[in-house]
Amino acid sequence: MSLIRTAQPPLARSWRGHAAGALSALSGVALLAVSAYLITRAAEQPPILYLSIAIVSVRALALARAFFRYLERLTSHDAAFRQLAVVRTELYRRLVRVAPAGLGQTSRGDLLTRVVTDVDALQDLPLRVVQPLAISGLTALLSVAVVAVISPVGGVVLFAGLAVAFVVGCVVANALARTTESSLADLRGRLGDAVLDLVQNLDVLVAFDAAEAQVDQVRSLDRELRSVSLRRATTTGVVAAILALVSGATVLAALWAVAPSLGPLSGPAYALVVLVPLAVFEVVGSVPVAIVAWRTVRASGARVESAVPAVAPAGVVADDPDAGGGDVSPIELPPVGEVALRLRDVVATWPGAAAPALSGVSLEVRRGDRLVVEGPSGAGKSTLASVLVRFLDHDGTYEIAGSDTRALDARRVRATVGLIEQTPYLFDDSVRQNLLFARDTAGDADLVEVLERVGLGDWLEARGGLDARLGERGALVSGGQAQRISLARALLRGFPILVLDEPAAGVDAALADSLVEDLLATAAADGTTVLLISHVPVTSPLVTGRVSIVGGRVAAVTTGP
Repeated sequence: MSLIRTAQPPLARSWRGHAAGALSALSGVALLAVSAYLITRAAEQPPILYLSIAIVSVRALALARAFFRYLERLTSHDAAFRQLAVVRTELYRRLVRVAPAGLGQTSRGDLLTRVVTDVDALQDLPLRVVQPLAISGLTALLSVAVVAVISPVGGVVLFAGLAVAFVVGCVVANALARTTESSLADLRGRLGDAVLDLVQNLDVLVAFDAAEAQVDQVRSLDRELRSVSLRRATTTGVVAAILALVSGATVLAALWAVAPSLGPLSGPAYALVVLVPLAVFEVVGSVPVAIVAWRTVRASGARVESAVPAVAPAGVVADDPDAGGGDVSPIELPPVGEVALRLRDVVATWPGAAAPALSGVSLEVRRGDRLVVEGPSGAGKSTLASVLVRFLDHDGTYEIAGSDTRALDARRVRATVGLIEQTPYLFDDSVRQNLLFARDTAGDADLVEVLERVGLGDWLEARGGLDARLGERGALVSGGQAQRISLARALLRGFPILVLDEPAAGVDAALADSLVEDLLATAAADGTTVLLISHVPVTSPLVTGRVSIVGGRVAAVTTGP
């Protein structure tokens, strides 16, 4: 089901808001009608008893309008917000299914805008589209029916005025909003991406004297966004003006067509028929606004759907976040020296890419190997890592311990093959919490021991222990420390095969060799099979073999350091 459909609360939850809104609107129309009748009838100076019902009705309708309006706001917003929680849950289910390989076509800032701002815009579907249309339609039909009973001619005039308002208002609103809504949503995404890029890379931009250029880009996008927002506001103003003109024209038409000289209507009835259109058009004025809101909802929904589709893009290994049961334990590997991983003629293509990133890769990895996967940037090394952990689907054969990975649960493959990315993600929390999510049953002694194994024992003591915070995205630790913490998480998890993707990329060159040496030594002591991806030379004597990838193909395989 699309997220737009999901945003609409079920009838069992939304009918209260619709009913309260309709009663509030009808109370407003009836209030004006009874007030007009009361004033004109009072001018005839009848006995006060003839006015008592109208007087009480005016008071009751005034109170009812406010009461039902409050009740409508309370129930409709409650239903919309509860349904928004359902939408967000569904969105994150989709993210779990397609991340990370299925999100590569959307930048981080734009994706953040889509999953926050655009998703929030979906709550306008029940509040500003469906409910106003339902209430306006019901109020208009009942008002025409009541006026037609009093004066058939007045009913026809009111119906004609409402029909013109519906058609003209909706056509004009749709035409004016056609271009603004889609461009408005796209501009929000581009502005969010530019701001995020500026904030996260401010130090680098300042160092290379490029900060002002990035600020200028943010200013330019902000000006463009303000311009489109102004056009959208102009649309709303134009539509409101058209409705006001049609409303006035309807009142004048009723004033002429239902004149007492042309029929048997009394003065109070005449005032009622003439003035009711004013109240009805106040309700019907929400229809063109609902059309504009629908444009916004549809544009936001399309942006979210394109970034996080319900069906995973071709080439992405989709997970089922609700999948339960099944064997998700690590695959038992053969003895040391036997083939643990085997790839034959593996071809892999990123979603949206015209050409495959890997073409016919064949490779054997034995248990206990510590292989370096070398090659220039863009050769397909990181693509190989994504295939090994089943983020990216493949053609050809990829086996672990003789079992075809296509026939295995992807969660079981990932319990066997762990990936430490080039920039490991560290949460803005303590060292303890950053490790526990890898194995939540570990005690403090286990955490301290694994940190000592990766060479962070002294660092942990200097920082004050496991309660030390790491900062947002690990801002309080160095690149090498982040890699060691990530390795500690992997060791806690107990991956028998580990893929290290450019572990020294964010580390000072003088420390890169020692970091790689320590990572390989720790993995070797633990008996972990390692594939170390690097585009720079690795000279560690712990390396047992090298694989060179060029242009998405294995160019050479050698043994020894």
